[in-house]
Amino acid sequence: MRFRKKPVVIEAFLLTRRFADVVVDWVGRENIANFNLGEFAEDSCYVEIKTLEGTMTANEGDWIIKGIKGEFYPCKPDIFEATYEAVD
Repeated sequence: MRFRKKPVVIEAFLLTRRFADVVVDWVGRENIANFNLGEFAEDSCYVEIKTLEGTMTANEGDWIIKGIKGEFYPCKPDIFEATYEAVD
């Protein structure tokens, strides 16, 4: 059998150094195990998110998605681009 994903509108943020603090506030500290905003050039920028499947890391350049039940999880850019398109 084959299935098609139902069309669902999601919220997502691209994790960048410039907006890392906004992403941390959006996800909520209660949903984050650890993070580094990458304030210095030698620092990496990442957020470790508590997901339904365990803790997952979003690195700079990854998307963070808010699911339909309010859960958060990271998504690699190539998968995001293949799966989602912008809506008005």
